[in-house]
Amino acid sequence: MTEMRCVLDAKAKLAECPRWDEQTQTLYFVDIDSFALHAYHLPSESHKVRHFDEEIGCFSLAQGGGFIAAFRSGVYTFSDFDAPLTSYWQADYDVTTTRFNDGRCDPAGRFLAGTMYAPKDAFAAGLYQFEKGQQRLLDQAAWTSNGLAFSPDHSIMYYSDTPNHIVYQFDYDVSTGVASNKRTFIEFPRGNGRPDGAAVDRDGNYWSALYQGQRVVKISPAGDILAEYPVPATYPTMVAFGGKDMNTLFVSTCRAAQSAEELEQFPAAGGIFALDVENEGQIEFRFAG
Repeated sequence: MTEMRCVLDAKAKLAECPRWDEQTQTLYFVDIDSFALHAYHLPSESHKVRHFDEEIGCFSLAQGGGFIAAFRSGVYTFSDFDAPLTSYWQADYDVTTTRFNDGRCDPAGRFLAGTMYAPKDAFAAGLYQFEKGQQRLLDQAAWTSNGLAFSPDHSIMYYSDTPNHIVYQFDYDVSTGVASNKRTFIEFPRGNGRPDGAAVDRDGNYWSALYQGQRVVKISPAGDILAEYPVPATYPTMVAFGGKDMNTLFVSTCRAAQSAEELEQFPAAGGIFALDVENEGQIEFRFAG
Protein backbone atom coordinates (compact mmCIF):
# COMPACT_ATOMS: atom_id res chain seq x y z
CA MET A 1 0.00 0.00 0.00
CA THR A 2 1.33 3.44 -0.87
CA GLU A 3 1.85 5.91 1.95
CA MET A 4 -0.39 8.91 2.48
CA ARG A 5 1.24 12.02 1.04
CA CYS A 6 0.83 15.68 1.93
CA VAL A 7 -0.55 17.51 -1.12
CA LEU A 8 -0.95 20.88 0.61
CA ASP A 9 0.97 21.94 3.71
CA ALA A 10 -1.79 24.34 4.72
CA LYS A 11 -0.90 24.50 8.43
CA ALA A 12 -4.60 24.92 9.12
CA LYS A 13 -5.67 25.17 12.74
CA LEU A 14 -8.70 22.96 12.04
CA ALA A 15 -9.04 21.86 8.42
CA GLU A 16 -12.44 20.31 7.75
CA CYS A 17 -15.00 19.62 5.04
CA PRO A 18 -12.74 18.73 2.09
CA ARG A 19 -14.95 18.84 -1.01
CA TRP A 20 -13.95 17.92 -4.55
CA ASP A 21 -15.24 19.89 -7.52
CA GLU A 22 -15.01 17.42 -10.40
CA GLN A 23 -15.84 20.15 -12.93
CA THR A 24 -12.77 22.28 -12.16
CA GLN A 25 -10.50 19.69 -10.46
CA THR A 26 -10.43 21.88 -7.36
CA LEU A 27 -10.34 20.75 -3.75
CA TYR A 28 -12.11 23.09 -1.35
CA PHE A 29 -11.90 22.89 2.43
CA VAL A 30 -12.47 25.09 5.47
CA ASP A 31 -10.24 26.04 8.39
CA ILE A 32 -12.93 26.48 11.01
CA ASP A 33 -10.80 28.10 13.71
CA SER A 34 -9.27 30.54 11.21
CA PHE A 35 -12.68 31.53 9.77
CA ALA A 36 -11.43 30.58 6.30
CA LEU A 37 -12.41 28.80 3.08
CA HIS A 38 -9.60 27.39 0.94
CA ALA A 39 -9.53 26.50 -2.76
CA TYR A 40 -6.69 24.34 -4.07
CA HIS A 41 -6.58 23.74 -7.83
CA LEU A 42 -4.62 20.52 -8.20
CA PRO A 43 -3.53 20.74 -11.87
CA SER A 44 -1.92 24.15 -11.38
CA GLU A 45 -1.21 23.80 -7.64
CA SER A 46 -2.69 27.26 -7.15
CA HIS A 47 -4.07 27.97 -3.69
CA LYS A 48 -6.29 30.81 -2.51
CA VAL A 49 -7.95 31.59 0.79
CA ARG A 50 -11.00 33.63 1.75
CA HIS A 51 -11.43 34.84 5.35
CA PHE A 52 -14.77 35.54 7.04
CA ASP A 53 -15.86 37.21 10.28
CA GLU A 54 -16.88 33.98 12.02
CA GLU A 55 -16.43 30.24 11.85
CA ILE A 56 -17.47 28.47 8.65
CA GLY A 57 -18.27 24.89 9.60
CA CYS A 58 -19.19 23.30 6.29
CA PHE A 59 -20.39 24.11 2.78
CA SER A 60 -21.59 22.62 -0.47
CA LEU A 61 -21.24 23.68 -4.07
CA ALA A 62 -24.44 24.92 -5.71
CA GLN A 63 -25.91 23.56 -8.94
CA GLY A 64 -25.91 26.94 -10.66
CA GLY A 65 -22.49 27.88 -9.37
CA GLY A 66 -21.38 29.33 -6.07
CA PHE A 67 -21.79 27.95 -2.58
CA ILE A 68 -24.05 27.42 0.39
CA ALA A 69 -22.29 27.45 3.75
CA ALA A 70 -23.15 27.03 7.42
CA PHE A 71 -21.56 29.55 9.78
CA ARG A 72 -21.92 30.08 13.51
CA SER A 73 -24.68 32.66 12.95
CA GLY A 74 -26.60 30.75 10.30
CA VAL A 75 -26.60 29.63 6.68
CA TYR A 76 -25.54 31.84 3.78
CA THR A 77 -25.12 31.58 0.02
CA PHE A 78 -22.56 33.30 -2.21
CA SER A 79 -22.43 33.24 -5.98
CA ASP A 80 -18.69 32.67 -6.34
CA PHE A 81 -15.61 32.29 -4.16
CA ASP A 82 -15.25 36.05 -3.54
CA ALA A 83 -18.89 37.16 -3.71
CA PRO A 84 -20.76 38.80 -0.80
CA LEU A 85 -22.74 36.58 1.55
CA THR A 86 -26.53 36.42 1.27
CA SER A 87 -28.46 35.26 4.32
CA TYR A 88 -30.44 32.05 3.79
CA TRP A 89 -31.36 31.18 7.41
CA GLN A 90 -30.47 32.82 10.72
CA ALA A 91 -29.65 30.61 13.68
CA ASP A 92 -32.44 29.98 16.18
CA TYR A 93 -29.99 28.47 18.71
CA ASP A 94 -27.69 30.17 21.23
CA VAL A 95 -24.66 31.17 19.16
CA THR A 96 -22.52 31.53 22.30
CA THR A 97 -22.68 27.77 22.89
CA THR A 98 -23.45 26.35 19.45
CA ARG A 99 -22.11 26.58 15.92
CA PHE A 100 -22.44 24.61 12.71
CA ASN A 101 -19.95 21.85 12.06
CA ASP A 102 -20.23 19.02 9.50
CA GLY A 103 -22.62 18.86 6.55
CA ARG A 104 -23.26 18.19 2.85
CA CYS A 105 -26.10 17.99 0.32
CA ASP A 106 -28.42 15.03 -0.06
CA PRO A 107 -29.13 13.38 -3.45
CA ALA A 108 -32.06 15.74 -4.07
CA GLY A 109 -29.92 18.83 -3.52
CA ARG A 110 -31.10 19.71 -0.02
CA PHE A 111 -28.37 21.10 2.24
CA LEU A 112 -27.91 19.24 5.53
CA ALA A 113 -25.72 20.67 8.27
CA GLY A 114 -25.21 19.65 11.89
CA THR A 115 -24.21 21.71 14.89
CA MET A 116 -21.84 21.16 17.80
CA TYR A 117 -22.76 22.06 21.36
CA ALA A 118 -19.62 23.28 23.12
CA PRO A 119 -20.62 22.79 26.80
CA LYS A 120 -21.30 19.08 26.19
CA ASP A 121 -23.57 18.93 29.23
CA ALA A 122 -26.62 18.01 27.15
CA PHE A 123 -27.31 16.36 23.81
CA ALA A 124 -28.19 19.69 22.25
CA ALA A 125 -26.49 19.50 18.87
CA GLY A 126 -28.90 19.21 15.96
CA LEU A 127 -28.96 18.08 12.35
CA TYR A 128 -30.74 20.58 10.12
CA GLN A 129 -32.04 20.27 6.58
CA PHE A 130 -32.45 23.27 4.27
CA GLU A 131 -34.58 23.42 1.12
CA LYS A 132 -36.24 26.31 -0.71
CA GLY A 133 -35.62 28.73 2.14
CA GLN A 134 -37.12 26.43 4.77
CA GLN A 135 -35.42 24.43 7.52
CA ARG A 136 -36.29 21.15 9.20
CA LEU A 137 -34.68 19.64 12.31
CA LEU A 138 -33.94 15.98 11.51
CA ASP A 139 -32.28 14.96 14.79
CA GLN A 140 -31.24 16.51 18.09
CA ALA A 141 -29.48 13.98 20.28
CA ALA A 142 -25.77 14.64 19.82
CA TRP A 143 -22.89 16.66 21.24
CA THR A 144 -20.97 17.14 17.99
CA SER A 145 -22.47 16.49 14.55
CA ASN A 146 -20.15 14.75 12.10
CA GLY A 147 -19.85 11.96 9.56
CA LEU A 148 -22.82 12.88 7.37
CA ALA A 149 -22.93 10.72 4.23
CA PHE A 150 -25.32 8.77 2.00
CA SER A 151 -25.30 5.24 0.61
CA PRO A 152 -24.99 4.81 -3.18
CA ASP A 153 -28.67 3.85 -3.49
CA HIS A 154 -29.57 6.95 -1.40
CA SER A 155 -31.66 4.94 1.07
CA ILE A 156 -29.30 5.21 4.05
CA MET A 157 -28.03 8.33 5.79
CA TYR A 158 -25.00 8.17 8.09
CA TYR A 159 -24.43 10.60 10.94
CA SER A 160 -21.87 10.44 13.75
CA ASP A 161 -21.64 11.92 17.23
CA THR A 162 -17.88 12.23 17.61
CA PRO A 163 -17.51 12.58 21.43
CA ASN A 164 -19.74 9.56 21.95
CA HIS A 165 -17.73 7.44 19.47
CA ILE A 166 -20.89 6.38 17.59
CA VAL A 167 -21.86 6.40 13.92
CA TYR A 168 -25.61 6.12 13.31
CA GLN A 169 -27.67 5.02 10.34
CA PHE A 170 -31.08 6.37 9.37
CA ASP A 171 -33.46 5.23 6.67
CA TYR A 172 -33.67 8.17 4.26
CA ASP A 173 -36.50 8.99 1.88
CA VAL A 174 -35.02 11.18 -0.85
CA SER A 175 -38.45 12.13 -2.21
CA THR A 176 -39.55 13.70 1.09
CA GLY A 177 -36.27 14.29 2.93
CA VAL A 178 -37.51 12.32 5.94
CA ALA A 179 -34.91 10.49 8.07
CA SER A 180 -36.24 7.66 10.25
CA ASN A 181 -35.34 4.45 12.07
CA LYS A 182 -32.18 5.73 13.77
CA ARG A 183 -29.86 2.95 14.91
CA THR A 184 -26.19 2.41 15.76
CA PHE A 185 -24.04 1.51 12.75
CA ILE A 186 -20.72 1.19 14.60
CA GLU A 187 -19.39 2.22 18.02
CA PHE A 188 -15.66 2.66 18.52
CA PRO A 189 -13.87 1.80 21.76
CA ARG A 190 -12.68 4.70 23.88
CA GLY A 191 -9.08 5.82 23.72
CA ASN A 192 -8.21 4.96 20.12
CA GLY A 193 -9.82 7.64 18.02
CA ARG A 194 -13.29 9.12 17.55
CA PRO A 195 -15.36 9.06 14.32
CA ASP A 196 -15.19 12.50 12.71
CA GLY A 197 -15.97 13.39 9.08
CA ALA A 198 -16.65 10.70 6.51
CA ALA A 199 -17.53 9.76 2.93
CA VAL A 200 -19.12 6.75 1.24
CA ASP A 201 -17.60 5.17 -1.88
CA ARG A 202 -19.52 3.78 -4.86
CA ASP A 203 -19.43 0.29 -3.33
CA GLY A 204 -21.17 1.50 -0.19
CA ASN A 205 -18.18 1.45 2.15
CA TYR A 206 -18.11 4.16 4.81
CA TRP A 207 -14.71 5.85 5.24
CA SER A 208 -14.30 7.62 8.58
CA ALA A 209 -11.50 9.87 9.82
CA LEU A 210 -10.71 8.92 13.41
CA TYR A 211 -9.92 12.10 15.31
CA GLN A 212 -7.05 11.52 17.75
CA GLY A 213 -6.79 8.08 16.16
CA GLN A 214 -4.11 8.85 13.56
CA ARG A 215 -5.91 6.88 10.86
CA VAL A 216 -8.83 6.50 8.47
CA VAL A 217 -10.96 3.35 8.61
CA LYS A 218 -12.90 1.75 5.79
CA ILE A 219 -16.12 0.14 7.02
CA SER A 220 -18.36 -2.21 5.06
CA PRO A 221 -22.10 -1.53 4.69
CA ALA A 222 -22.57 -4.25 7.32
CA GLY A 223 -20.47 -2.32 9.85
CA ASP A 224 -17.27 -4.37 9.65
CA ILE A 225 -13.88 -2.63 9.55
CA LEU A 226 -12.24 -3.74 6.28
CA ALA A 227 -9.03 -1.69 6.35
CA GLU A 228 -7.17 0.99 8.29
CA TYR A 229 -4.97 3.67 6.72
CA PRO A 230 -2.39 5.52 8.85
CA VAL A 231 -2.39 9.32 8.64
CA PRO A 232 0.76 11.36 9.48
CA ALA A 233 -1.21 13.52 11.92
CA THR A 234 -2.79 12.74 15.27
CA TYR A 235 -6.08 14.39 14.42
CA PRO A 236 -7.57 13.49 11.02
CA THR A 237 -10.87 15.34 10.64
CA MET A 238 -12.62 14.32 7.41
CA VAL A 239 -12.18 12.53 4.10
CA ALA A 240 -13.30 13.21 0.54
CA PHE A 241 -12.94 11.31 -2.72
CA GLY A 242 -11.64 13.15 -5.75
CA GLY A 243 -8.98 13.25 -8.42
CA LYS A 244 -9.33 12.53 -12.11
CA ASP A 245 -10.70 9.01 -11.54
CA MET A 246 -12.42 9.71 -8.18
CA ASN A 247 -10.14 7.22 -6.44
CA THR A 248 -7.94 9.65 -4.55
CA LEU A 249 -8.83 9.87 -0.87
CA PHE A 250 -8.17 13.35 0.51
CA VAL A 251 -7.82 13.72 4.28
CA SER A 252 -8.03 16.99 6.19
CA THR A 253 -6.25 17.31 9.54
CA CYS A 254 -6.05 19.52 12.62
CA ARG A 255 -2.89 21.33 13.73
CA ALA A 256 -4.11 23.35 16.73
CA ALA A 257 -4.72 20.29 18.91
CA GLN A 258 -1.24 18.83 18.36
CA SER A 259 1.14 18.92 21.33
CA ALA A 260 4.73 20.05 20.82
CA GLU A 261 5.81 16.41 20.77
CA GLU A 262 3.11 15.52 18.24
CA LEU A 263 4.10 18.45 16.00
CA GLU A 264 7.68 17.25 16.06
CA GLN A 265 6.51 13.80 15.02
CA PHE A 266 3.95 15.10 12.49
CA PRO A 267 5.21 18.48 11.19
CA ALA A 268 2.65 18.58 8.34
CA ALA A 269 -0.35 18.33 10.68
CA GLY A 270 -2.96 20.81 9.56
CA GLY A 271 -2.27 19.89 5.96
CA ILE A 272 -4.29 18.03 3.35
CA PHE A 273 -3.13 14.49 2.67
CA ALA A 274 -3.96 12.14 -0.18
CA LEU A 275 -3.91 8.41 -0.81
CA ASP A 276 -4.74 6.49 -3.99
CA VAL A 277 -7.23 3.75 -3.08
CA GLU A 278 -8.92 0.86 -4.83
CA ASN A 279 -12.46 2.24 -4.48
CA GLU A 280 -14.00 5.11 -6.42
CA GLY A 281 -15.92 7.78 -4.58
CA GLN A 282 -19.30 9.27 -5.36
CA ILE A 283 -19.48 12.66 -7.05
CA GLU A 284 -20.64 15.23 -4.51
CA PHE A 285 -24.27 16.35 -4.66
CA ARG A 286 -24.86 20.07 -5.22
CA PHE A 287 -27.31 22.46 -3.63
CA ALA A 288 -30.53 22.86 -5.64
CA GLY A 289 -31.79 26.02 -3.96
